[in-house]
Amino acid sequence: MTDKQVPNVLLAKSWTPDTDPAGWWMSEKLDGVRAYWDGSQFWSRLGGTFFTRNLPKTPLDGELWMGRGRFQDTVGIVKQKAGGSKDPERWRKLTYMVFDNCDPTQPFERRQDKLSLLLSPFFGAGAVFVLGHARCGDIHHLRAELKRVEALGGEGLMLRMPGSMYEGKRSGTLLKVKTFHDAEARVVGHLAGQGKHKGRMGALECVMPNGTKFSVGTGFTDAQRELPPEVGSVITYSYQELTKDGVPRFPSFVRQYSGV
Repeated sequence: MTDKQVPNVLLAKSWTPDTDPAGWWMSEKLDGVRAYWDGSQFWSRLGGTFFTRNLPKTPLDGELWMGRGRFQDTVGIVKQKAGGSKDPERWRKLTYMVFDNCDPTQPFERRQDKLSLLLSPFFGAGAVFVLGHARCGDIHHLRAELKRVEALGGEGLMLRMPGSMYEGKRSGTLLKVKTFHDAEARVVGHLAGQGKHKGRMGALECVMPNGTKFSVGTGFTDAQRELPPEVGSVITYSYQELTKDGVPRFPSFVRQYSGV
């Protein structure tokens, strides 16, 4: 790999509520700097090297991290080329949080087992850790964990598909989960379902208090699709953010609004 060559790392897509998170592996989304270890030095996602450290002669994928809310401090350090820093002690403040070993032949669970064995001799210095993962029970578990991490100052969660292989590209086997907000909207129509939802409600046509119209097509049980909220009723929905046009992104039905 030559300087400025971009490493082929696994990149995430955004999670949406139409993907059931049950059984997926959850971990905290770190606000650090992505770093690929090629066995002898660190590389950034944009190409270019950082510095070397005493680590295994095996490719690793992770982030250089200083703690929650310290992204800018981390960036300030990694921008300094090895040997060119006027304060080399600053590099020792970085922890390498490893979340994969980049082996394309093994499923995620086996790669994690291998990581613990591979890195255990290097834990003593406190400069490298394996990022912890936990099984997600359901969407309620996911939202509760997201709320807990955010309360601690974290920026979100990552989801990894069980049994997934390491791919050097953006993949739906790795999903980033960020804050979802709740809001209310009035139902103005029902859209017919397609495919597996043919013959029942596919989505609700809704209007926000400011008059913006949008549709909500995920978050419903089969029973709710058979007997959806009536036109004129108010629902609570969740969404990730608003587009430039003020339309909710990834809206998902939560419940029919009760007024409390």
